[in-house]
Amino acid sequence: MPKMKTNSSAKKRFVITGSGKIKRKHAFKSHILTKKSKKRKRNLGYFTTIDSGNIKNVKLLLCMK
Repeated sequence: MPKMKTNSSAKKRFVITGSGKIKRKHAFKSHILTKKSKKRKRNLGYFTTIDSGNIKNVKLLLCMK
């Protein structure tokens, strides 16, 4: 049986923490930044964990069990 391949786009977008949680970046931080407040842009820069509903799908993309 062939090896499972990790999804290339997923491995660039997600980071696995030491405790096993999956971190992601916020969206809407790439362009059209002039109309967004400083506070909003600053908070979009931080990492956050993925929602519980998406954990199963992301783990499949990252070849985690």
